[in-house]
Amino acid sequence: MSLALRLTGAEVLTPAGLADTPLAISDGLITDTTPVREVDLSGHLILPGLVDAHGDAFEKHLAPRRGAMKDLDQGLIVAEAELAANGITTATLAQFYSWEGGMRGPDFARRVLESLDDIRPRVGTDLRVQLRFEISMLEDYATIEDWITRYAIPYLVFNDHLPHDLLAKGKTPPGHVGKSLRIGKNPDRHLEDIQALHAGMDAVPAALDALCARLSDLPVRLGSHDDNTAAQRAAWDARGVHIAEFPETAEAAEAARATGAPVVLGAPNVVRGGSHKGNASALDLIAMGLCDALASDYHYPSMRRAAFLLADGGLMEFAAAWGLVSSGPARLLGLTDRGTLSPGQRADLVILDAKTRDICATLSAGQVTYMKGDVAARFVG
Repeated sequence: MSLALRLTGAEVLTPAGLADTPLAISDGLITDTTPVREVDLSGHLILPGLVDAHGDAFEKHLAPRRGAMKDLDQGLIVAEAELAANGITTATLAQFYSWEGGMRGPDFARRVLESLDDIRPRVGTDLRVQLRFEISMLEDYATIEDWITRYAIPYLVFNDHLPHDLLAKGKTPPGHVGKSLRIGKNPDRHLEDIQALHAGMDAVPAALDALCARLSDLPVRLGSHDDNTAAQRAAWDARGVHIAEFPETAEAAEAARATGAPVVLGAPNVVRGGSHKGNASALDLIAMGLCDALASDYHYPSMRRAAFLLADGGLMEFAAAWGLVSSGPARLLGLTDRGTLSPGQRADLVILDAKTRDICATLSAGQVTYMKGDVAARFVG
């Protein structure tokens, strides 16, 4: 149920900055009219809901134990509750389509897409999907093109996780046997398959050129993942792949900025103070002006924490820092109806305790998706 309320007493993050001003919502939108009912939120902050451009923390709910992957709809519903508890009103679930198999394999990806279609009408958070496609899978290019239309996939990202250096030397990747057994595949057969994918990489650039040309006529945004060099980013840009996710170096991030490609960095990288893989520090890239959005990556709470860390550390003003987790990702995803608390925008908002910064409530399109404690009492009182 979408609420009609006038929220008073709180500091509201408006397009002009934080202000002690009422915020009215009605029919799922921010409005400049005055609903009859008021809720006093003194002592709280009202901020735009978080827009996550890339998150895979939902995976743990789909397979809490090895092999327990039968009821994906229930896992997605629980994941949605976690998203809402972290202030996320728009979530992009990053699902692999990979030679790695198991939860990253094509069959599992199809099941996730079908389950998402089933549960979306039953939840309040706007659940979107990003398909992460391994470019070495030449025989699957037609399937990807079909799925984008069949499942209305709005965002496709190109990955390449093959251990090319090891395979070129004829070596077996570390942990190969264990990984093969976990996905129920014979290790020798699995090694043969990834060696064949590696051997076929010469055909990938032309195949990508053709695929991206065909996709240019479809309503799908294209991104590259883990760019390492300016040359890599330039090649993607020439194909119309205009979002740069998690560039591994400042060189790649600068190349993206030079062509106007939005740069997505990981919020956990900010919170940790650096990359867990030894790549470029998100803090350094942000200081260089090379970030348009912070994504949850593998940890939903990091989005909120990263925004406050950036503001508290003096790296940027709070409004700009919060923009990296709200209006910035909304913009690069083409979602013009959210990201700011302006009349006519979706009533996507998060209510925080001003002292503790704990999330007290989340509303998505004016619908309560999470609420607790004193704020809940004020709403129902």
